Amino acid sequence: MNSAWPNTALGEVLAPAIRECQVDPSARYPLLGVRLDGQGPFHRETVLGTQTSATRLYKVKTGDFIYSRLFAWRGAFGLIQPNLDDHFVSNEFPAFTPISNRIDLKYLNYWFRLPDVLRQVEADCSGSTPLTRNRYKEQYFRALQIPLPAIDEQRRIVIRIEELTAKITEARTLRQSASDEAEALSRSATDDVYGRLKNETGLTRLDTACSSITDGDHQTPAFSEGGVKFIFVGNVSTGQLHFNGVKHVTPEYFQKISASRVPRRGDILYSAVGATLGIPAIVDADDDFCFQRHIAILKTNNKALSRFLWHMLRSKTVFDKAWGSTTGSAQPTIPLRAIRELPIPLPSLEQQMNAIAELDALQAKVDSLKALQAETASELDAMRPAILDKAFKGEL
Repeated sequence: MNSAWPNTALGEVLAPAIRECQVDPSARYPLLGVRLDGQGPFHRETVLGTQTSATRLYKVKTGDFIYSRLFAWRGAFGLIQPNLDDHFVSNEFPAFTPISNRIDLKYLNYWFRLPDVLRQVEADCSGSTPLTRNRYKEQYFRALQIPLPAIDEQRRIVIRIEELTAKITEARTLRQSASDEAEALSRSATDDVYGRLKNETGLTRLDTACSSITDGDHQTPAFSEGGVKFIFVGNVSTGQLHFNGVKHVTPEYFQKISASRVPRRGDILYSAVGATLGIPAIVDADDDFCFQRHIAILKTNNKALSRFLWHMLRSKTVFDKAWGSTTGSAQPTIPLRAIRELPIPLPSLEQQMNAIAELDALQAKVDSLKALQAETASELDAMRPAILDKAFKGEL
């Protein structure tokens, strides 16, 4: 911190904003929560007085500074914006207003995003018992020492932080837009290949190209501490198989699974439920694993190459057909019957290999661009705390 700035206890420049209201059973109360990591307050829900166990609630006003006692250590601090004026909180959300024109609350809000500050908050919570869930008491909040330059300098720092973070956001958006455009180009090329092969060879049902198309076990297994991996839709919904967040089942359970449901390298796993329905992923690992019923498994026969089918399943025609065949509204699902009937071109193996080479070359460029975008996004995100660090050292 800038040694020229005097350290000032928050209790010297902030006063509690206590607007206590007796709960009226017939009244409606818009309630707030506070997001983690400095993301600020948000409207959580609106309840009738009869729907809350609280006998008293506390009104907040635009410009209040508020935090969550339970999650202060996770950065649950923020400012009340005009759209949240006259909302309510429980006594678990202390609110404060400036005592005098000595502190800019946006400056304070950014200060509470500094890692060192949050470490101090967490240290002040650490003496609490598990039953109190690490509540951050107001006495510790008021005692925190903040480096406080003149109010005009605080406002200049806030403006500079916002200018730089806006540039980071713009750069991130441009990178993401380029990645999205590249992905759209890849899908357009897939549609072109699909259309060309359709005109040359016609269409057939997907099950013509597969020895079996089935789904996972309909019985939810008992999970174990170790054993064989068990994956969910989220493990294939990006179009790439991964094993993050998997559970495990016993080897005995796995041994009872029929061969048609045991994934092997080259098989295709197909997301069959929810927002990611219609996304295929190729098994590119030799690990033993099994999966939930909302994933379909496609085992190709000697008429088809799995990489070719993966590309065709990603075409807009097949994707739209899959979604047009769903059942259920709250949780759209494509039944196995409809998956087996999906229309695909099935040219010779030589033509399939040519299509794979063409589409893989383009996909490799897309994947390279996406990797660069992810790397750049990480670098840009890392700049945010660096900006704050410089700001409160007086180096901006």
